[in-house]
Amino acid sequence: MKSSNIGGQAVLEGIMMKNQDRYAVAVRKPNKEIEVDVQEYHSVVPWKPLQKTPFIRGIFNFIDSLVLGMKTLTYSVGFFEDEEETEEELTEADIAKKEKQEKRIMNLTVAFSVVLAAGIFMILPYFLSNILKRHVSSRGMITVVEGILRVAIFLGYIWLISRMEDIQRTFMYHGAEHKCINCIEHGLVLNVENVRKSSRQHKRCGTSFLFFVMIVSIIFCFFITAESQIMRVVLRIALLPLIAGVSYELIRVAGNSDNYWINLLSKPGMWVQNMTTSEPDDSMIEVAICAVEAVFDWKAYQEENFGSLQENPGSENAGAQMPVQADGGGQ
Repeated sequence: MKSSNIGGQAVLEGIMMKNQDRYAVAVRKPNKEIEVDVQEYHSVVPWKPLQKTPFIRGIFNFIDSLVLGMKTLTYSVGFFEDEEETEEELTEADIAKKEKQEKRIMNLTVAFSVVLAAGIFMILPYFLSNILKRHVSSRGMITVVEGILRVAIFLGYIWLISRMEDIQRTFMYHGAEHKCINCIEHGLVLNVENVRKSSRQHKRCGTSFLFFVMIVSIIFCFFITAESQIMRVVLRIALLPLIAGVSYELIRVAGNSDNYWINLLSKPGMWVQNMTTSEPDDSMIEVAICAVEAVFDWKAYQEENFGSLQENPGSENAGAQMPVQADGGGQ
């Protein structure tokens, strides 16, 4: 099975799908119509070689994902804001000024999110594990406890936000996104019936990436340390780009391989996706299909990789672990 290399994320009552240099945001508006917006994608890194360099590309891909995610989420929220009846006629200068302010706010939000995440998932577990120093002399054991706390905080955070009603619907759209990609990558015609029967788990998911980040950080912190407590904190922050780069390479390998050991390595992240995805309804699947078809020629992809289209998956687990066999389609 060849990866389609498309990916996306759930937004408010919709889905963003990205394919190479184009992305589409499909949103189910309050009047139940589907609005689709297609845009060119511009990376925060203008230098193409850096975008293709192993380990380095993962750092910028992570930043790109945050920026694009915030931008498309803001776009989707706009359909549900309370509109003031007092509409103002804005000049071109006013519009440009407003867009500049929104971009500045978005960049600050992304930066704040990264700092907050580093504090909660990297620094907090370190200080909590240090409480054990009075009872445990082994640095290795304390580092292991730190890693366990990091994963526990990560899973606890996901569990807490999954209790929110708006997030529960977002997780349903997240499931629809995965189902669409799985449907395509297993040679099935992209329609509501086939998408519904496809798996809502996918190895290239951002949830799996974040889980890889947690695991890779444990390994790095175990072998790379310092004597000073301040330096150990600084190290944990300084290592974040490298951790993100390594995790990105792992997720790339996982997304393009059906190797037994690679699949085994992907299992924990796939399990965590049970918390971040839910079964979507058919109206959500329709939105996901619109987003995919706006930027990706799935028929050409399937003709190239499978030789023919399959109308019915024949199993509710289509797209999960069992690749559909077609002409030239096996691994």
